[in-house]
Amino acid sequence: MKPFRALLAFVGVLLTALGSALPADAQTSLQNPLTAEKRDTERLKLVVVLTRHGVRSPTSDVAQYHQYSIAPWPSWNVPPGYLTPHGFRLMRVFGAWDRQQFAGQGLLAATGCEDASRVTIYADTDERTRETGRALAEGMFPGCPPPVRGLPEGSNDPLFHPRDAKATAADSSLAAASIAGGIGGDANNIGAAYRSRLAELDAILGKCGTPENTNTKRLSLLDIPAKLVPGTSSHRVELRGPLSVASTLAENLLLEYAEGMDAANVGWGCVNGDNLRALMDLHTAESLIAQRTKPVARWQAAAILQQIGAALQQAAGGKARPGTISRVSDRLFILVGHDTNIATIAGLLNLHWIVDGRRDDTPPGGALTFELWQSLATRQYSVRVYYTTQTLEQMRSEAALTEKEPPVRAPVFVPGCGREDSSCTLAGFEEELKRELEPEVPAAH
Repeated sequence: MKPFRALLAFVGVLLTALGSALPADAQTSLQNPLTAEKRDTERLKLVVVLTRHGVRSPTSDVAQYHQYSIAPWPSWNVPPGYLTPHGFRLMRVFGAWDRQQFAGQGLLAATGCEDASRVTIYADTDERTRETGRALAEGMFPGCPPPVRGLPEGSNDPLFHPRDAKATAADSSLAAASIAGGIGGDANNIGAAYRSRLAELDAILGKCGTPENTNTKRLSLLDIPAKLVPGTSSHRVELRGPLSVASTLAENLLLEYAEGMDAANVGWGCVNGDNLRALMDLHTAESLIAQRTKPVARWQAAAILQQIGAALQQAAGGKARPGTISRVSDRLFILVGHDTNIATIAGLLNLHWIVDGRRDDTPPGGALTFELWQSLATRQYSVRVYYTTQTLEQMRSEAALTEKEPPVRAPVFVPGCGREDSSCTLAGFEEELKRELEPEVPAAH
């Protein structure tokens, strides 16, 4: 066994030496033979990225969450729901990584400012989304970032948060029925199904923290009543109860960890990377029930999916399409939104992934990406989808992203049109979008 290991070690050293002696393009090919193969047979025409904003503070004042914990929650250095300076830097790092990867695929030049004019970044109106777009732009094009477009700050952008004035009571009833049908017709079933995870989080809330300012009248997650109620704003129906509260609190713990807070402030010293990944099952479960059912997902995801489909068609056809945010000349189109935007598109198209030890999670900075490839032999187009994110530890340490320590990336299969190599023909992808959007196609943005 030892001679065999020695041989493997010698081969590894030889390959490393060979790689360092080759030009950069050849080194990339050795590290990623699939990309090298694609560059010989296909050309990447356009990449469309739907990304969640980076690490933010909790969306409500932390005092609001104290009713569920025995100890106060840690304070943040930015207003509720704002991107943190740490979160900005993480997204700037991600932008630099994306530029490197897209350059390796022949989509953008490795350096310089010329390609900035071939990139469209469109963000929701929240501070955290606009600043995330700016961070990505700075990371990709230092000194010459493309502008971040969007509606005026603070206004509602129906692309990310639809508010359909034509929605009827029947629409809300259908959404409620779809959720009820996934939980056995009784909202209290959720607490029973996830009781062990709820109890795990509740134990942290009820036992961890210093004795000072102890909340002796805290509300246990296990005592919160569950119910489905008519929705407000951009939600046709809302699922309230222990799972929805636990989802928010688990997400707040993730934000503390990803922000790089002292260990004593991450779940009052009781939460680490391992048990945090388990607790995030509560956030994913709530998203599965409340966001991924099709009547809900179709309404919330239709406008963004229409823009994604139009951008791909526009790039393939070389002709501008009315109402399309991206431009014919674009090589990269980035939409900066929220985890709900990613979850509802995934629900509508039945997309799944496992990254960083969590299934279907949508952490800060995570992105659902659509690539448009053209065969050099047949001139036909295909679409490939993947999900990518920094690991929790990369976020926490603000680690540089390198070929040796890259973000995690998972190919995503589209059941409605996927082939053996996980790609869809462009025509098949268009047909899948038409099939899912046909019941409710929104007006052009």
